[in-house]
Amino acid sequence: MDSSSHYYMLPCKRGGGGEEEVVLVSVNTTSNGEDLPLNKKNCIATVDIPIASATLTIATGNTTTTTTIDSHTDKQHKQEANKSFLIMSNGKPSDIDEDLHSRQLAVYGRETMRRLFASNVLVSGLQGLGAEIAKNLVLAGVKSVTLHDEGDVELWDLSSNFVFTEDDVGKNRAFSSVQKLQELNNAVVISTLTGPLTKEQLSDFQAVVFTDISIEKAIEFDDYCHNHNPPIAFIKTEVRGLFGNVFCDFGPEFTVVDVDGEDPHTGIIASISNDNPAMVACVDDERLEFQDGDMVIFSEVHGMSELNDGKPRMVKNTRPYSFFIEEDTTNYGAYQRGGIVTQVKQPKVLNFKTLGEAIKDPGEFLLTDFSKFDRPPLLHLAFQALDKFTQELGRFPVAGSEDDAQRFISLVSDVNNSTINGKLEDIDAKLLRHFAYGARAVLNPMAAMFGGIVGQEVVKACSGKFQPIFQFFYFDSIESLPVEPLDPNDLKPLNSRYDAQISVFGSKLQKKLESANAFVVGSGALGCEFLKNLALMGVCCGKQGKLTITDDDVIEKSNLSRQFLFRDWNIGQAKSTVAATAAALINPHFNIEALQNRASPESEHVFDDSFWENLNVVINALDNVNARLYIDQRCLYFQKPLLESGTLGAKCNTQMVIPHLTENYGASRDPPEKQAPMCTVHSFPHNIDHCLTWARSEFEGLLEKTPTEVNAYLSSPKEYTSSMVNAGDAQARDTLERVLECLGERCETFQDCITWARLRFEDYFVNRVKQLTFTFPEDATTNNGALFWSAPKRFPRPLDFSVDDPSHLQFILAGSILRAETFGIPIPDWAKSPEKLADAINNVMVPEFEPKQNVKIETDEKATSISAASIDDAAVINDLISKLENCHKQLSPGFKMNPIQFEKDDDTNYHMDFIAGLANMRARNYAIPEVDKLKAKFIAGRIIPAIATSTAMATGLVCLELYKVLSGGHKVEDYRNTFANLALPLFSMAEPVPPKVIKHQDMSWTVWDRWIIKDDPTLRELLQWLQNKGLNAYSISFGSCLLYNSMFPRHRDRMDKKMVALVRDVAKAELPPYRRHFDVVVACEDDEDNDIDIPQVSIYFR
Repeated sequence: MDSSSHYYMLPCKRGGGGEEEVVLVSVNTTSNGEDLPLNKKNCIATVDIPIASATLTIATGNTTTTTTIDSHTDKQHKQEANKSFLIMSNGKPSDIDEDLHSRQLAVYGRETMRRLFASNVLVSGLQGLGAEIAKNLVLAGVKSVTLHDEGDVELWDLSSNFVFTEDDVGKNRAFSSVQKLQELNNAVVISTLTGPLTKEQLSDFQAVVFTDISIEKAIEFDDYCHNHNPPIAFIKTEVRGLFGNVFCDFGPEFTVVDVDGEDPHTGIIASISNDNPAMVACVDDERLEFQDGDMVIFSEVHGMSELNDGKPRMVKNTRPYSFFIEEDTTNYGAYQRGGIVTQVKQPKVLNFKTLGEAIKDPGEFLLTDFSKFDRPPLLHLAFQALDKFTQELGRFPVAGSEDDAQRFISLVSDVNNSTINGKLEDIDAKLLRHFAYGARAVLNPMAAMFGGIVGQEVVKACSGKFQPIFQFFYFDSIESLPVEPLDPNDLKPLNSRYDAQISVFGSKLQKKLESANAFVVGSGALGCEFLKNLALMGVCCGKQGKLTITDDDVIEKSNLSRQFLFRDWNIGQAKSTVAATAAALINPHFNIEALQNRASPESEHVFDDSFWENLNVVINALDNVNARLYIDQRCLYFQKPLLESGTLGAKCNTQMVIPHLTENYGASRDPPEKQAPMCTVHSFPHNIDHCLTWARSEFEGLLEKTPTEVNAYLSSPKEYTSSMVNAGDAQARDTLERVLECLGERCETFQDCITWARLRFEDYFVNRVKQLTFTFPEDATTNNGALFWSAPKRFPRPLDFSVDDPSHLQFILAGSILRAETFGIPIPDWAKSPEKLADAINNVMVPEFEPKQNVKIETDEKATSISAASIDDAAVINDLISKLENCHKQLSPGFKMNPIQFEKDDDTNYHMDFIAGLANMRARNYAIPEVDKLKAKFIAGRIIPAIATSTAMATGLVCLELYKVLSGGHKVEDYRNTFANLALPLFSMAEPVPPKVIKHQDMSWTVWDRWIIKDDPTLRELLQWLQNKGLNAYSISFGSCLLYNSMFPRHRDRMDKKMVALVRDVAKAELPPYRRHFDVVVACEDDEDNDIDIPQVSIYFR
């Protein structure tokens, strides 16, 4: 293979319109090393790279075509490539695939995504770190990724690179990476460079990343990028054993358009003083999030209208519900009512220094761990010394070589002595020895963590979204090493795929990893990353090892942008099975079993006592708190380590739950999310979230719950009506009213559905508003004389329906189609013609509405239902049942409705069209800013923002802790919990909190302890066993059943009965064959009658 050949992977549709195939393109460059642009009709995108003249060979199936392209075509190609973000196979520019990228859009927004889609990125160095960075960029959806590496795959690389197999050994690293990276996203062009790079080639990219480059060469390339017009973002990063660094230079003036990615903060104004400076007080509905120095604008202020000029004003002296503005409002109009204050996010300009300047004067380092505040300056020297070592000797220090370690430490001293500013007084030789020993190794967890961090930095460079690392970042996880001193002989390579890891941790720990028995719960984004990491680390890859993964979910299209083990042809298949199969391809020795059970009390016959007792570690990869709490309780019960992690957009956290060393996951809880009062959502919304909450509720009521209730009634009318009579409450009355209304207004034609939707519009957005403002006019007052319509309430106004308003038309279309679906009515072709739909709507007779007197509208924020109870509910229910029976007689035999379950991720089903229409029309009633369908989907669909970068970082951090768990013997101060926000960027690492200790006499215990009694004792023997510990048991229960209480004389008759007999006879419990023990709760007191909270008692009877 010629070192100057370049290769491109271009995914193309097969002629028959079937599956996609990958097209390998070989480009033979001219002597000046420049490349060929690709512009093939059926290719996903064009690569915008300059050329002189070249020969293009495209291989598709069995056909090979050779074309010569001259340099005069370059300009034309470049102009065409710059005009579009993506060129699809039909030649039309494509916007964002919202089904695929919805979770990522929730983090970045459309503008950032479009900038990404136009960005070309170079990743140089395709060992583990380079592959991780490239993976995250391909998933993010940049325009193109060019892979550069002049070296060949070694067995050593398989410790950290998930795209290589043993068959790739001896092949070029970049070339071997292309196909598997291309599978991740067919919209990204993947190309390779396998020869030496020149700085001029860097001009083809918006960002360049180097993972294996000398400092001298890095300075040369960075100078070129820094001074290029426009500047090219330059990132240098490397991981060496348990140490890593990142350096960023985005040019002399880089603008950050959004420093944190958070939505602008807002406040609802309650009063503004005529003063200098003016004080602004807001309603105490929610605490203000403003900080001193923030810029804000005012709107909708009545009275002091001078503030509605749209001019940003700086806030100061911020408090939870008030702040001051630097403005003299003494002569302004007096504040009357209303007003919204909104934060204006300011762009930030960063002046980066070149690597040559920054390495001498690094400034402040980004700190990760306050217990290591002095570590970054030492690592700054260590990486410079390592560069000198490799340049002088042409190799890395040998693991376990004391001579190499001493030479390296000497070089660190030399670099330190030559430092002008910030010379260190003390150098930690022990730490540097570990650095030298592991310097050649790229460890998978470190690559995963840094792959996430650096991938995010590239996104920042290409989009201006989020604050970049400025400019050096250093990290180490030296605590991950075994507590026992390592024997240098144990670090020697064994000619295995784990040799790089062995060079850091030794072969003894490697055997422990391979023999582990692990349980991974969840196979989504976190689960996929964990499986990849574990396979590369060799966890559960020995003969005695086994990994069990479970997930009851199936693959959806939206998963593909970050759950990287899945492909589009896997949509609809079980996540755990597909992920396990893909992970086994990464490492054929991976012993993995995939299950589709939800880990819950219902599956304890699968995950039984013996399953839990045989585990070494549990890794959570879950997306909800309840499931996490359940697994936490099982780990607590069986005393198993639990490695917990989670992500939210650019944020991630990890928590280590280690038996007897740390508190458990459930020991601390986040406060519950604040819910809007029922009356606010239904009658007094003041933000779009309230409107969308109401819209989602109406959707489910109209299209799912009511049709379900109709079917329940039709399937067994007598039982259904009898249950309603027995309930006899307002809820039963409301349910019957909805069922009767649905059947009474049943649709038989699509025109009927249009009529229903049009009348719904009138009811929701006209009549209800007229009734509300009739009941509470604009000048209405409360009992204490205050204006009823004061902040945060907003006075609504009815809408005037018009077929000329596209949003009104879209609402009717979506509502009609969904209504038709519930009644099984086919959708005519003309329905989607705006003109014909408008004609059909104009045929609908809309009755005039007259507001009613004495209508009760709920205004109590503590009310949990808007249904008012009445004294004659029972009579009303009987009347409704009578009408329902008459309605039933008119139905055709076998009539049944089709309930619609809300599905947010299908843009063709009209679900989100209807919900967005409901919410936006309601927002228009109340003069609340409307949102587009995508934003509505995020809120109403409760979509959790997610990106691949934070997921990768979280799993890398967890796997660094896994070394400690499986090695054993680490203290609580060796473990780390982490909170990180890649947007800021912020890294906060701290040791876990130890569990609370309870003491009694000379004993002590924590939540981790469980007292075990074997051989099926009698009640007397159990009481005596406790008494021997100085504890007097006065109550013993099994579940909710009392087995013994000292106050009940007849319970003494049970003294000589076996405990298992009491459980079966008294508690009537069935103990299944897989159960070898049961648990009892014992209430005890000491000899002074003080209650003692003892651990759970487990009685083994088999």
